[in-house]
Amino acid sequence: MNGSVEILRRPLVALAASGLLLSACDRSEPAETPVEATPVAETPVVPLPAPVVTTLDRKTVLEGLRRAASIYASGAPPQGPDTMVGKPFSIAVAFGCRGPEPTVEGQAEGLARWSWAPERRAIQLSMTPGNWTESALIAGAGGEGWEAVEGFWITRPWMEEGGCPALTADPLASGPAAPSPQTVGLAAVFEADGSRLERRNGRAYVFSVRPEGEAETVTAPQAGYRLRLEGRIGNFPDGRAIRCRAAGPDQRPVCIAAVRLDRVAFENAQGAALSEWRVGG
Repeated sequence: MNGSVEILRRPLVALAASGLLLSACDRSEPAETPVEATPVAETPVVPLPAPVVTTLDRKTVLEGLRRAASIYASGAPPQGPDTMVGKPFSIAVAFGCRGPEPTVEGQAEGLARWSWAPERRAIQLSMTPGNWTESALIAGAGGEGWEAVEGFWITRPWMEEGGCPALTADPLASGPAAPSPQTVGLAAVFEADGSRLERRNGRAYVFSVRPEGEAETVTAPQAGYRLRLEGRIGNFPDGRAIRCRAAGPDQRPVCIAAVRLDRVAFENAQGAALSEWRVGG
């Protein structure tokens, strides 16, 4: 009898267990509702600004030349890299401020001037670069790879701007005062394996200002003309942009900067280009 009861009891236990399982399934938590992912905003890539390349003007170039003269006279070796090397430059040199200056044989080259054409029918502007290849400043610099060096003087280096001076001659003076010797300039250097078309080889830059309209003659300029020189600052074999030399301790050193010329131009007093020459032109 007890055995029968035990046999009957087992199915009931099984049914009860299955009921508990069904009940547990009924009470299971519903599946979670999927949450949409918040898109991550991409940070825009901002390009770095290109480095600003400052073109050296007349004031800056003259300051570099003045500083080089001071260092040379002090006898102290220059410190650190030369920050002028490789910089572009654009400077103006005023000429003809006192009137026409006819070209005279033996006169110092490297200076621009203007003169009258016959019957004043035109004004001729001219500039013959100096042959500085064998000068003491270049010959002692160790530039054996340079086949030619052509020089351009920067007149009135005490003036930061490239215009004509406002000072007039002293009326009580017995004669015209002699101009100061040239002490600063630019040396256009040319390598032995470079193009010879870029050199002047003693040839002058020449341009004629002719009458406008129906006029038969031209008028003398009131404020002269300008010689515009543009290019990049180079360097001597020692890595410096400027080289100086003086014959004695009480003389102002003559300093020149090595350059690679890109453009030479004649301008009027207002800065308008009259004629230009490009490298290789």
